[in-house]
Amino acid sequence: RCILKELESLGKALYGAKLIAQRFQLRNCSHHKDPVSGSACLLSMIEEGNPHHFFIATQDQDLANKVKKKAGVPLLFIIQNTMVLDKPSPKSLAFIRKLQMNQLVPEHQKQSIVQLKEKEGLAKQEGTKRRKRKKAGGPNPLSCLKKKKKTTQEGQESSAEKKKRRKRKRNRVKAEALQSVQKSEEE
Repeated sequence: RCILKELESLGKALYGAKLIAQRFQLRNCSHHKDPVSGSACLLSMIEEGNPHHFFIATQDQDLANKVKKKAGVPLLFIIQNTMVLDKPSPKSLAFIRKLQMNQLVPEHQKQSIVQLKEKEGLAKQEGTKRRKRKKAGGPNPLSCLKKKKKTTQEGQESSAEKKKRRKRKRNRVKAEALQSVQKSEEE
């Protein structure tokens, strides 16, 4: 709503942008009674870790820099009529590394898990796995096929007779067309 109010206040120069923005679904913001600028509204909606998983699409470099300072907010922009998804910001990458480090199990817990598995008999036994040996194979079955017999001369003669039976058809339509053209030229 704040962005639509800002587009209305900017006048006829951005009337097309206003029509496009009206087609999209409206999201309620905390300042619907007294609207603020569009960039301030967008920044307020992605605060607190972007709970609604919004993407921000902008050409404003100032807004893009502010969005990059927040972790977990994808940024879209347009280059030569193509929408481009920006690479994750360093802040987002650092946040992901921190989450991964917190999810890892500490070393002392790993050791206690291994000991408990051994007590219960659930530990993997290393000696039970064996590799399968490849068995010696026979010759390639395709190399053992019988040779095909050559066709007899009788078969060749019958195919030669078939070729003789075929006759070419004359194309009479062309001949008639030539005659009619010659008659018209004579007249």
